[in-house]
Formats: sequence, C-alpha cells, structure tokens
Amino acid sequence: MHPNKAFQWVDTQAMLRFVAEHSFAHVFSASDDGLFAAHVPVVVKDGRVWFHVARRNRIADQLEGAAVLISVSGREGYQSANWYSTDDQVPTWHYEAVEVEGQARRLTDGELVELLDLLSDEMERRYSPEKPWTRAKMEPGKFDAMTKAIVGFEVDPMAIRGTRKFNQHKSADDLAATVSGQQEVGREDIVAAIKELARNG
Repeated sequence: MHPNKAFQWVDTQAMLRFVAEHSFAHVFSASDDGLFAAHVPVVVKDGRVWFHVARRNRIADQLEGAAVLISVSGREGYQSANWYSTDDQVPTWHYEAVEVEGQARRLTDGELVELLDLLSDEMERRYSPEKPWTRAKMEPGKFDAMTKAIVGFEVDPMAIRGTRKFNQHKSADDLAATVSGQQEVGREDIVAAIKELARNG
C-alpha cells in the first residue's frame, strides 16, 4: 500500500464492500516450493473472503493453512504532469486497491457448494437478472461431477489495508486541473473517484 497517509483507506467495512463489489482478486502465497499466485472470483461472507481454484492449479496444494495475501484492484489511470495548474510536477498514476491478509482454510464440500451458489447468484443478479442461471438448469449429477475439479478456501482477515490515490493531496487548483485533464481523455471513472473522495473526505 502507498506510504503517504493522504491516500490511506481505513474503513474496514468499506474495504470489504469494495472486495465484494469488484469480485475478482489475485491471491498470493509462498512456500518452500516457491511463489504462487491465483486469479480468482471472490465473495465476502460474514467478513471472510471465499474463493475457489482448479484442483490442478499449482497453488491448490499450497493454500491450506498457508498465509495468503489477497489483492483487489479498482479504478486506475495515468495522470500527465501537463494536467496541473502549477509547474514542476511529474506524471503519476491514480488507483484504488485493497489487500486482505490471513490464513487460508479449505472449505468443506458443503461450503464449496454454498460458495458457488453465492457467486453465481450475485453475478446473475448483476448481469442477467431477467433470466438468471442456476445449477438447477444442469443435467442431474453434472454439477456434482464438476465440483470435484475445484477446491474452495476461506480467508479470515488478520489485516485489511487499502489505498485510494486520486491526487487528494494536491491544491484545489491542481485538483481542478486534474479533473479537466481526465475529462479530456474520457476518464470519467477517475473523475468520479476524485469527486467521491472530495465528498466523503
């Protein structure tokens, strides 16, 4: 996370909502066998992060009981030094991210099914609410057979860290110029982030 306290995000519940809303993460771990990373969809259940990986994924056998770091990114974008009202500035990068640190616990078979139901329900409500998919649409036995190819995990956060870096440490004039510059290149998502931080403090 960025060391400048101006960018520090400290609202734990807001950070967990961010993880839940973005729904996709990088999971990192290490062991005597090397460094490992997985790219996974996630859900947040009762303050814990749930995810699954393919059983054949090289990280699958490394996770149970291991310390893991989950990283979730959101809006990000380039900032030209030309988009300031004052001189002697340098380019930078806007971004928001949350890290969740904890120990992985393997889910039971029942919890794995619950995870898949939670994940598909959430995504279907977002993207296909008129005709949501459910596993009831599958042939009998097919779902059970496919779950044997994946392994689920839960991480109970020991630490949650966040950064929201959108030039909130700049002067009012430079921040206004930042907004103008981002608007010129069509980055309304970055503008929205700047305005959210200004509104919420």
